[in-house]
Amino acid sequence: MKELTQKLKSKSIVENLGLLAVMAVLPIIFNASGFSYGITILVFICIYIVAVSGLDILFGYSGQISMGHAAFYAIGAYGSAMLSRYLNVPVILSMMIASIIAALVGALLAYPASKLVFHFLSLATIAFGEIVYQLVLQSPNGITGNAVGFPTKSISIFGFQFSSNFNVYFICMIFLLLFLIAKGNLVNSRVGRAFIAIRENSHAAEGMGINVRKYKIIAFATSAYFVAFAGGMYAHTVGYISPDTFTNKQSVMFVTMLLFGGTASKWGPVMGVVAVLILNELLRSMENMQMLVYGALLLVVILALPGGIFGVVKDLVNKISKKGAM
Repeated sequence: MKELTQKLKSKSIVENLGLLAVMAVLPIIFNASGFSYGITILVFICIYIVAVSGLDILFGYSGQISMGHAAFYAIGAYGSAMLSRYLNVPVILSMMIASIIAALVGALLAYPASKLVFHFLSLATIAFGEIVYQLVLQSPNGITGNAVGFPTKSISIFGFQFSSNFNVYFICMIFLLLFLIAKGNLVNSRVGRAFIAIRENSHAAEGMGINVRKYKIIAFATSAYFVAFAGGMYAHTVGYISPDTFTNKQSVMFVTMLLFGGTASKWGPVMGVVAVLILNELLRSMENMQMLVYGALLLVVILALPGGIFGVVKDLVNKISKKGAM
C-alpha cells in the first residue's frame, strides 16, 4: 500500500512539473509571436480549470449533480470585489474570505440537499443559482451595482500590482497548480475514498460506517470553495463584474466542460476546459448559438463519449501499451 501511494505521489509530481513547464513556456511563445490575446485565453483557462476541478470533486467523485454552481462563482467574485472595494481588504485575503463564505453557504445548502438525488438535487441547485443571481441583480442599496456592476481592483502582493495579462497569467498559473495539488491530495486521502464509495453506492457506504451526509456536505463545501476562488480570480483579472456573467448559462458551461473532458480525474477538467474555450472562441461571432453547442456537446458525451476526451485518450494509451507489450 505504501509503495502504491509513493508511486502515485511520484507520478503526480512528474505530471505537475510537466504541466508547469508547458504553462510557463506558452505565454512566452505567445508574447514573442505578438499573439497577446492568446495570453488572455490562457488566463481564462486557468480560472475555469480551478472552477471545473471543484465541480469534479462534487459530481465526479461524490456523485452529486449541480446545475447551479454559477452561484458560488458569483459569491466568490462579488464577495471578494466588495470586501476589497468597501472594506479595503487586500485582494488575496478578500478572495480567501469570499471562498470561505461560499464554502459555508455550500455546506448550509448541502445539509438539506444531501437527502436529494438526481433531478431533485439538480432542481434545487438551479433554484439556488437563480436566487443568488437575483440578489446580485437587485441588491439592497445597490451594493453590487445591480445590473450595471462595478469595477474591481487588480490582484496585488506586497504592493506589486498584477495588472498586465502577462503578469496576471503567472499568478493565476500558481493558483491553478496549488488547487490541482490540493485536489489530488484530497481525492487520494481517506476523505476522497469515502467520496468514491458514496458515488458508487451510498447505501453500501452507509452500511460500512461512512457518514454519508457528512461527506456529501464536505464535498459540497470543498467544491464551493474551489469555484468561489475561481470567481475571485475572474473578478480581479477582468477588472469589472456584472450579473450577466453569473446566469444559469455559466453553470451549464461548467457542467459541459466537465462532462466533455471527463469526470473523476485530474486531466478531464483540463481537457474539457481547453476544448470548450477554444470552441467558444471559434463561435464568438455566433454568440446566440453557444447554448445550442453546449447541448450538442452534452448529447455527444452521453451517447458516444461517456468517459469524455480523457476517457478516449486513456483507452487509446492502454491499447497502444498492450500492443507494445505483445
